[in-house]
Amino acid sequence: MKFGEINLAGAIGAILAHSVKAGKSKFKKGRVLSASDVETLQSAGVETVFAARLQPGDLVEDAAARAVADAAAGDGVRISEPFTGRANLYAEQAGLVVVDEARLHEINRLNEGLTIATMRSHERVSPRQMMATVKVIPFALPQKVVDAACNACGSPVLSIAPFTAHSVGLVMTRLLGMKESLLKKTRAVMEQRLHDCGSEIGLSTTCGHEVGEISRAIKAQNQLGLSPILVFGASAIVDRGDVVPAGLEAAGGEVLHLGMPVDPGNLLMLGTLGETPVIGVPSCARSPKLNGFDWVLERILAGLPVSPENLMDMGAGGLLKEIPSRPRPRERTTRQSGSASKIAALVLAAGRSTRMGVENKLLKTVAGKAMLRLTVETAIASAAEKVTVVTGHQADDVQAALSGLAVNFVHNPDFKQGLSTSLKAGIGVLAEDCDGAIVILGDMPLVTAPVLDTLIAAFDPVEGRSICVPTFDGKRGNPILWSAQYFPDFLALSGDIGAKHLMSENEDGVCEVAMPDSGVLLDFDTPEAFKTLNQP
Repeated sequence: MKFGEINLAGAIGAILAHSVKAGKSKFKKGRVLSASDVETLQSAGVETVFAARLQPGDLVEDAAARAVADAAAGDGVRISEPFTGRANLYAEQAGLVVVDEARLHEINRLNEGLTIATMRSHERVSPRQMMATVKVIPFALPQKVVDAACNACGSPVLSIAPFTAHSVGLVMTRLLGMKESLLKKTRAVMEQRLHDCGSEIGLSTTCGHEVGEISRAIKAQNQLGLSPILVFGASAIVDRGDVVPAGLEAAGGEVLHLGMPVDPGNLLMLGTLGETPVIGVPSCARSPKLNGFDWVLERILAGLPVSPENLMDMGAGGLLKEIPSRPRPRERTTRQSGSASKIAALVLAAGRSTRMGVENKLLKTVAGKAMLRLTVETAIASAAEKVTVVTGHQADDVQAALSGLAVNFVHNPDFKQGLSTSLKAGIGVLAEDCDGAIVILGDMPLVTAPVLDTLIAAFDPVEGRSICVPTFDGKRGNPILWSAQYFPDFLALSGDIGAKHLMSENEDGVCEVAMPDSGVLLDFDTPEAFKTLNQP
């Protein structure tokens, strides 16, 4: 790939390195200049542009990012459609991220134009949470670099070790004078920890802080098949000869390691009774705040081995205690950041279909199905969180055509008053935690799920991409993804108009997303247009 100043006369197919304004038109960085773009720029007096040209053997940024992401991703990982050379990887289920750091370093050292950033290995993730991002920095990479990166992923660079349900044993010891309320609090905190990982307490036993009683309690819980067994001593474990380690050994178990370089959590005991892990829980775990015990418990619940060496290697990043330079409490909820945007799909199906004549265009058959059903099935197959269909004209027939599909319906009783009423009806029922919505016209069956996914991947209001509109050959089409920040403007609409004027009023937030085919430009609302559909 070569960058440089290019005369407009020879700029067709070049990739803009910087945004260029030409009259009322603005061509953003990364745009592949078409013949009409060049004409517009020339008519505005622009003579040259700083742009890039691909060379033989180059692979464009999105294709390169996707290829590397596909090779790097393992079990439990979902890859977003790439956009501007970035492919994000998300967790499909709750569990722990497992990163092959050696392979990650190898890939990141291949070429300065290719990067992979991940979460730390063994961090806990929730479904939909971002785990990693592959970023191609230039507009293209040599194919040989991409091939080398893919070959380096002989096994996945990152995957999810999912949590599995465990019935856990809890042994709590007590000393004379210990309040019952403290034991109740300890159990409640432990129940919540386990619940967050999909497990539960199978049996809770309270006994004296004495070797014999602890031994009998551990044996009894082991015989019931509970695993792991958590021993919460009334007093902190300070030595292998202390009461809790001695109780485990008296039960026939083994103390594997005492202590860990994580604070809080130093005074943790790792042991085993047969195949059952036994953990001497540090006192800090009476609090819900993150501590070293969480790191050990979560690995066990995710089916990952925990050895003495694993414990001793937890020192890097193991300072969890609050200090003046980092006073914000590290509550467990702080680890839920980085989730994928919650995007709803809003399918408009309320219109009277007057241009089609006496028939409702949305119910006309395409490939053996109602045209609307094809559109809705596409929305369901996409990365959108929830699909809502706005009905109006012939509402009962429209709902019947979508029978069996996982969609929500909202009826627009004012559909005769125009498009704005359907937009308001649909936007008005979206969840408050929705980050945005793709507004889909029901008569565009050639729009595909990858189109919707690419719009979702492009969406990033923080980076100025709050309105994502698909284009083909430089022409804007539908559907359009709108940030929730514009929902109040939708609710203020009136008459038979859509929201296109909001794009011109918020042009700085508009992101044009080039699509590979013309489906985003084609609706079928007349008998003549419908005849052009390729029906078997």
